[in-house]
Amino acid sequence: MVERQVVRTPGGGLGSTPRGPYPVAVKFIDGIDRLNGIVGRTAAWSVLLMALIGAGNAVASYFEPLAGRRLASVALDELQWYLFSILFLLAAPWALRENAHVRVDVMYGRLGVRGKAWTDALGGALLLLPFCVYGLVVSYPAAAESLRIGEVSPDPGGLSRWPIKAVLPIAFALLALQGVANTLRAASQLRRGEVS
Repeated sequence: MVERQVVRTPGGGLGSTPRGPYPVAVKFIDGIDRLNGIVGRTAAWSVLLMALIGAGNAVASYFEPLAGRRLASVALDELQWYLFSILFLLAAPWALRENAHVRVDVMYGRLGVRGKAWTDALGGALLLLPFCVYGLVVSYPAAAESLRIGEVSPDPGGLSRWPIKAVLPIAFALLALQGVANTLRAASQLRRGEVS
């Protein structure tokens, strides 16, 4: 009998990591799941920071006529959209892990467990992973060049641009890792006949 570790899957997909004769693969899958969980939960805190920064800048803008000068900060405006980018990019692998990503559930929802496993395995291998590789190939040179030249915002008082550009290849790498983990999980379930 195969021991299973059940993980939360709000989207109704396959949600367990098979236990058995492949402990290295299981540790790899579990490690990726843990990593993306930590990164995603940490990125989720950016929502609170965005709200505080937005409220602070709104209040500062309200008092600008009284002060006779600009009180809102360009750097804080940019930080707010940096945080939004971080949330969107670094929470995507977590959403994939939790099976909370957007997918066409019209067909997927009608499939049986085996059909879902095939869809997850083939979709990950043929669609998600090539997309992530393309994203890495395109984003890494731009991020590296931005870091090399120390790119900063063209707006006075703006922030450095290279840190936010560096998040893009990191996000694609984490998404690719989660895609590999999900694909291995689905393929393992198909191989072991754990789906009927």
